[in-house]
Amino acid sequence: MSTKVYGIDVSYHQGLIDWAAVKKAGVRFAILRAGFGREISQKDGCFEENYAACKAAGIPVGAYWYSYATDTAAARKEAATCLKAIEGKSFEYPVWFDQEYEPGIKALTDRQRVEIVKAFCNTLEDAGYYTGLYCSRDWLKNYLIPNQLKAYDVWVAAYASDPGSVPLPYGMWQYSSTGHIQGIAGNVDLDVAYKDYPSIIRKAGLNGLRG
Repeated sequence: MSTKVYGIDVSYHQGLIDWAAVKKAGVRFAILRAGFGREISQKDGCFEENYAACKAAGIPVGAYWYSYATDTAAARKEAATCLKAIEGKSFEYPVWFDQEYEPGIKALTDRQRVEIVKAFCNTLEDAGYYTGLYCSRDWLKNYLIPNQLKAYDVWVAAYASDPGSVPLPYGMWQYSSTGHIQGIAGNVDLDVAYKDYPSIIRKAGLNGLRG
């Protein structure tokens, strides 16, 4: 993996962010939480502000949607809501599907969880977005069926000095949840991208970008 671009991911939890200071600190991209769940009222409270400020500061952006879906119908509904939240915007980085340790999701089978990932990601792909799965290394190994998800990009979370053994190729690695960056009060997630996503996405004409 020759490309290494360092960035962060944020949500309303980070509060007011000085994006000019963040850029000056060396951050080269930001993945913004667009929202969660199935209702547009669940759009992240800082998404619009963070998006506009990143664009103004010249920081490339992606987005993620935190899921509570426990079946494919709910996943498609979440995807439709995500699409509404990001409508009219452009993203140099993927729009990720975030599946984590929610009790209702943990109670499902590996196969059911895989089908939920596919339902969300396929809906976004059909709408012209470069998408993929965000999850922890443990989740990917023990709660999904990796060989059923080879069609999708992966952003893996593993808080260590290296990602360790990940059962699928991954384009991004979230390596810390306790980072500190000038311009942000408190902790922030730290990431590294191994692909030139802006070039890939622009060349493909996805995410509202054109070559």
